[in-house]
Amino acid sequence: MRYSIFTAVLGLLLIGSVGNSFAHDDSERSEVLLKIILQGLKQVHYDPQNLDDDFSEKVYEIYLDQLDPRKRYFVQADIDQLNAYKHEIDDATKAANYEFFDLSIDLLEERQKEAQTIYEEVLEQPFDFSVDETVYLDYEEMTFAASKADLKERWRKTVKYQVLARLVDELESQEKGLRENDPKVEIKSFDELEAKARERVGKTYKNMFSTFNKLDTRDRVNNYVRSITMAYDPHTGYFPPADKENFDISISGRLEGIGARLTERDGYVTVTEIVPGSASWKQGDLKAEDVILKVAQGSEEPVDVVDMKLDDAVKLIRGKKGSEVRLTVRKLDGEVMTIPIVRDVVELEESYAKSAILKDDASKVGYINLPKFYAPFGGQNGRSCAEDIKEEVTKLKDENVDGIVIDLRNNSGGSLNEVVEMAGLFIEDGPIVQVKERQGPPDVYRDRDKSIHYEGPLVIMVNTFSASASEILAGAMQDYKRAVVIGTESTYGKGTVQRFINLDQAVPPDFSDLKPLGSLKLTIQKFYRINGSTNQLKGVVPDVVLPDIYQDIEIGEKQQEYAMSWDEIKPLSYKTWKDAPSINKIRNKSTKRVAANPIFNLINENASHLKTQRDRSDFTLNLEQYRSETKELKDRNDKFKAIEKNIEGLDASLTKTDAGTSSTDEVYKERMDAFLEGLTKDVYIQEAISVMEDI
Repeated sequence: MRYSIFTAVLGLLLIGSVGNSFAHDDSERSEVLLKIILQGLKQVHYDPQNLDDDFSEKVYEIYLDQLDPRKRYFVQADIDQLNAYKHEIDDATKAANYEFFDLSIDLLEERQKEAQTIYEEVLEQPFDFSVDETVYLDYEEMTFAASKADLKERWRKTVKYQVLARLVDELESQEKGLRENDPKVEIKSFDELEAKARERVGKTYKNMFSTFNKLDTRDRVNNYVRSITMAYDPHTGYFPPADKENFDISISGRLEGIGARLTERDGYVTVTEIVPGSASWKQGDLKAEDVILKVAQGSEEPVDVVDMKLDDAVKLIRGKKGSEVRLTVRKLDGEVMTIPIVRDVVELEESYAKSAILKDDASKVGYINLPKFYAPFGGQNGRSCAEDIKEEVTKLKDENVDGIVIDLRNNSGGSLNEVVEMAGLFIEDGPIVQVKERQGPPDVYRDRDKSIHYEGPLVIMVNTFSASASEILAGAMQDYKRAVVIGTESTYGKGTVQRFINLDQAVPPDFSDLKPLGSLKLTIQKFYRINGSTNQLKGVVPDVVLPDIYQDIEIGEKQQEYAMSWDEIKPLSYKTWKDAPSINKIRNKSTKRVAANPIFNLINENASHLKTQRDRSDFTLNLEQYRSETKELKDRNDKFKAIEKNIEGLDASLTKTDAGTSSTDEVYKERMDAFLEGLTKDVYIQEAISVMEDI
């Protein structure tokens, strides 16, 4: 009802309020769009901002970072001009005044024309890769160029670095062909390969600037408005019509493609999640936090997607089932690799709960994997994850397991009601989570069923990418002392709820010709645990913390700019589990095992290596040194592949019920065999079994 009232009131506010307060075309739409969004943020957002100088500075920094994330267009003199508006955006926003926006676009377009001339000049002559020089690539710490001469030198080094990377690819491809006596290899001289590398980099830049030149005023305004919404929190945003369509497709999983959710960060297309059952999930190499640099259709020439609009990059990555896309990605440690993925539809079966029996010398443990919290809507064929978990628990109880492990690693969340139902399987009754809007007391979601489906020992596994609903279940079981939560340093830390508002519904008839305006995604609620603390920002800290390759870098909500804060509300009354184990004893035993485990030691070493690589800012432009560093990085990464090897003494098998299905269904058998094989290579599962034995 509140959202319907919002749209009705907004329509009245708009009537008679629109003027022409700025210079660019499409002005009426721009003004209406900004007024609607500001009203939506003011009336509905969980934590509305004061439109003051602090807010103005936030928007300024976000917008500038979107315009020139790698600081290769503006010089300091341009920034000095724009700085005059740094604390004026709040007033301009309230008045729907686009003067700052118009100036920024005029400067940007002028500088981009100059940059086109610069890169063309730089690429005209061969590079000397025997010179010992470096390029600085820490864009966050980088300042804007002091002069146009400094900017041209920055471009020279950046382009040279890109040509060097292409050249090394060409050299290694030719050398590999020669080693393997490939008759298709055409032998070329170094000079020919260097010229080819320059030509390809030039083509990449030509395509990039062609994309820039196609951006119209509406595209530019959309980006500016999005910057305003991002100053509220990272999950609030403006979605133009096409972007909203892409978002809907990514959530539904209906589209044939690779099954990865993407975002744009500082001009880079970044993977945020791999959808269970998707082509990327089955291929296995693409991971969350990978940065996509290029996209190729099969064996065709790759297209550079750096600085490309996200929806344009998505169009290249998307495609029909059975076709191949080759993604050139940069891993967190800096290694660049090409990942071939055959596009496919998402196999929903892979996103459903499934179980196994894990055995070592000491115990027989039930294991349940839950990739997401699905509910009987949105194409899930009427299936409920709470009901499925109940069924899997029943299978494991029939097998007389000593305890049950529920694996929520990489589970990004889903249905709130399913979490509540699922938590109720393991406790008698009581509150599970508090959900609060910005005004009024929180709503308390409770388990009201006094029956307990499973009373035995329980372990919940989480990691950095366990988010939202996963954090609610893990936090509730931890508060009740019903389960021992084990995993990486903390979960993702997303404790907020968002809602889409269709802006067209807020437009009165007089402005119908301005449609479609798109949608506004707002943060409207916050989750709180029954102990009163929110999962927002800090996530759930496991009872038993295990080493993780991401432990030395910021991943999750805490890396997001202007993320909403952690806070507390009044705790609820609840009764903890009668047979709660001693967490300190369990933690101490785990610490000793982990310290003696060579695989966990390797994970710690990998984490340190990853941190070192992430902290690098200077990169060589010398060919021999570049090749040496690339080989060293590859050799080191090959060493870390030992992390995923069969664990001696760990056996995984299906329950009798599932084994019966496997004996008659070949496709099911193939899927489950792969599932079981993965379990026997997972050191975290090995430690979960040991923790269960300690319980």
